[in-house]
Amino acid sequence: MSATAADLVVVGCGPAGMAAACEARSQGLSVIVLDEQPALGGQIYRSIETAPPDRVAVLGKDYAAGRSLATEFRDSGAEHLRGAVVWNVAHSGAVDYVLDGQSRQIAGKSVLLASGAMERPFPIKGWTLPGVLGAGAAQILLKGAGALPSGPVVLAGCGPLLYLLAWQYLRAGVAIAAIVDTTERSGYVGAARHALGAVRGWRDLAKGLKLIATLRRHSVRFYSGASELAIEGERQAEGLSFLHRGRRVTLPASLVLLHQGVVPNTQLSWSTGAAHRWDDEQLCWLPETDRWGRLGETPIYVAGDSRAIIGAQASATQGRLAALAIAEHAGRDVDARRRAALIDQFERQSHIRRFLNKLYRPADANRIPRDPAVIVCRCEEVTAGQIRGHVELGCRGPNQTKAFGRCGMGPCQGRLCGLTVTEIIAEARGARPDDVGYYRIRAPIKPVMLGDFVD
Repeated sequence: MSATAADLVVVGCGPAGMAAACEARSQGLSVIVLDEQPALGGQIYRSIETAPPDRVAVLGKDYAAGRSLATEFRDSGAEHLRGAVVWNVAHSGAVDYVLDGQSRQIAGKSVLLASGAMERPFPIKGWTLPGVLGAGAAQILLKGAGALPSGPVVLAGCGPLLYLLAWQYLRAGVAIAAIVDTTERSGYVGAARHALGAVRGWRDLAKGLKLIATLRRHSVRFYSGASELAIEGERQAEGLSFLHRGRRVTLPASLVLLHQGVVPNTQLSWSTGAAHRWDDEQLCWLPETDRWGRLGETPIYVAGDSRAIIGAQASATQGRLAALAIAEHAGRDVDARRRAALIDQFERQSHIRRFLNKLYRPADANRIPRDPAVIVCRCEEVTAGQIRGHVELGCRGPNQTKAFGRCGMGPCQGRLCGLTVTEIIAEARGARPDDVGYYRIRAPIKPVMLGDFVD
């Protein structure tokens, strides 16, 4: 096992990770950035350095803006280890990872977790069938390989990404069969209470309204307020059925893209033993940190969407603020005016967040499946009904579901089912998610081979 050291080890090379590395380097810190992907950018700016001009044009200006950050990162002097799979982060700052089939370790005086977000599960009938994909996954295929659907596509769910992907598909010449919007009336009511924040974040609001206007101008069919979604088909997706204005509608479709927002990828922060809390607004677990993202008294910090969903621009700013705190802790003189400017910038970039959280709050039925036959744990094929049965037998939390029925013990190690399992158990027990808890995440947080440890 080889080892090295750095003032700061950054895990993740998306907006938060790249920006933090740039800021730390400007403060004179040595920085090593570890990332699983073969190229920088994370999921937001995936393939930003190599995407051809026509693909960049399809993806839009917000994607293209990532090139300036990528250039800054390249020029910063930070060391970038691509294809590095981090499987353990210790309180001492030691980070274990696998690269080129060999386990290695970096001793970081400080560590910044910037592992980003992942799509929220959408456990409905048929969601595991071939032909059903997350909208975020479909966008990754577009960014990374320029892959596009060959036929009409149905997009269903809620959240800004749903409209953004539909807009991008239109620009690429893909036929949109329909957009099935699950946003509830209560979402509009809740969002109205945060209208001032939306006005302050008018640029983001204007972008969203422009996307929807473009879709309507191209006569894309909208079904608003849809509920009771189900994928039709036995061996593969054949259509999407749902309730709309009191009647059942079935749309033929061989490709259905589902989406109801993203949630922080907290596996790394959980693995450190740090405290997490259930956030009722974003309906997910968030690591408990100080103002600058530090986990307790450890040298470990969290920034970007892995700390809370805040978007690409705010993630980059938050990464810079965390880097300044790390530099100050290392004895560097930090310019107070620089910090104040970043704080002001972060607040401007975050104005619209609560409005979006309320508006696109996923429906309970789309997070907590009522149908007992719906699969929750895809790896081990555990259903919602089986989990409720475990509760009846005395199961109190997600960790016990492993003993009752192997839920959460597959290759993804609970990433895809964790939130759903927590909420199903909480509902069945009549308890809060905080009282139910989450899986106990321990190293290795990613599958590793015994051969990786042989020199």
